Amino acid sequence: MMFALVLVAYAVAMGTVGAAWLRHAVWPMGAPRLGVLAWQSLSVSVVASLLLAGLSLLAPATLSGGSAADLLDACLTELRAQFSTPLGMIGHGAAAAVTLILGIRVSYLVGKGLVVARRQRTSHLLAVRLTARRDEALGALIVDYPLPIAYCLPGRAGTVVLTSAATSVLDDVELAAVLAHERAHLRGRHHLVMATSRAIASALPFLPGLGWARSEQARLLEMIADDAAAGMGGRQTVASALVRMAEGSVPVAALAAADVAAFDRVHRLVHPRRAVGLVRRSLIAVAIGLVLATPLAVVSAPAVTAGQMPYCAPSQTSA
Repeated sequence: MMFALVLVAYAVAMGTVGAAWLRHAVWPMGAPRLGVLAWQSLSVSVVASLLLAGLSLLAPATLSGGSAADLLDACLTELRAQFSTPLGMIGHGAAAAVTLILGIRVSYLVGKGLVVARRQRTSHLLAVRLTARRDEALGALIVDYPLPIAYCLPGRAGTVVLTSAATSVLDDVELAAVLAHERAHLRGRHHLVMATSRAIASALPFLPGLGWARSEQARLLEMIADDAAAGMGGRQTVASALVRMAEGSVPVAALAAADVAAFDRVHRLVHPRRAVGLVRRSLIAVAIGLVLATPLAVVSAPAVTAGQMPYCAPSQTSA
């Protein structure tokens, strides 16, 4: 029970205080890939902690020595004892139900999100192809529309869509940067990251940090694509293209050049921060590893104390 409470407390702390700290940290803007990894690790640790908390209530807390047959027999005896009373049955049954529901809910929402997004992308792409013309030089579909918009539709082939207004307001270098931005989204499979973060946030809406993880990852993924685009014509070019494209909006399930946190991204491009150094990156990587390892360390702590705390050991009988 104690270890389950520790895991729940850890999940709540990471989903609130830990997420609030990471949300206000400045370094992710200088290392957006590492920032996305940090948010993913935080989300995974929260879900893992809650699942392991439920499992720890069902399984014996520690394992002592002895033969495998003796160990199995003793553990089955202990589990039967735990479920032998009405209170034990209710408590352990509730833990099993909550753990099962949480695992199924997260898996279901991730799968559903991917299926729905794919269906929406397919439907939208079919509609676009009815009116769009393909520009072979740009490698994109061009749609006649008065607002400058650029977005990509992830999938097996991956498609970039531009409006005629976008091709008109952007010069050649800016247009190349916008295309590079969208292709960076496709190449990095950023839609899978967003589908997972949306599912986890929906599965545990009572933890605000998971909602922050979704929005912050969306912002950082755009910065990753911005950095890729900057290689085509410089940071000022990408910033200029973002300003020109900022008034447009994109369909559901698409990833766009100027749809998320445009002001922050322009400011970052125009006034770049000092890059996060190797030493600091290493320390952040260690911290990320600790965040992921802590739930496993807590749940395995009883095994470390085996021999000091006799539990799940065969009962001693007098000769």
